[in-house]
Amino acid sequence: MRLRISTVLFLLGIAQVGWGQTGGNSNLNSEETSGPNPSAISYTVLGATPQQEALVRAQIWVMKPAVLPLRIIFLPHWKYIDTARIFRLHVPTGYTSAMFSHLPSRTVFIDAERYVSDDSLGYWVAHELGHLASNSASESEADKAAREYRKRLKDPHKRDIH
Repeated sequence: MRLRISTVLFLLGIAQVGWGQTGGNSNLNSEETSGPNPSAISYTVLGATPQQEALVRAQIWVMKPAVLPLRIIFLPHWKYIDTARIFRLHVPTGYTSAMFSHLPSRTVFIDAERYVSDDSLGYWVAHELGHLASNSASESEADKAAREYRKRLKDPHKRDIH
């Protein structure tokens, strides 16, 4: 069991290794480069089709969450079930889970075969981002934090007045 958990955490940590590489210009104070857009590199989407990745990135960009995940991982159903078991995901009797967040690693795991539509993906990603924003496993706190994200998804053209 410890080997499986260590292996999963190792694989999740590998994605961060590539972030330390530079493109050849190591001058950090160069005025020529303004640096990449932080929202474009703040998190990694793994295992998704190009359409799924584009959709989830667009939805997160519209939601503008207080805390971004480090990784969003789309998994086939069998792998999702195994990962949920490894992380000891507690789901109430009679309920199922299409995605969950691992708070210490700021990782969102998505069952790629279980989300129903693009709208449901945004709805539940907002919930998972609510877990990250509240830094809590409490479903009610996640829903409270997700309300604002869901409002932004409903009307993406509305400007934030703050």
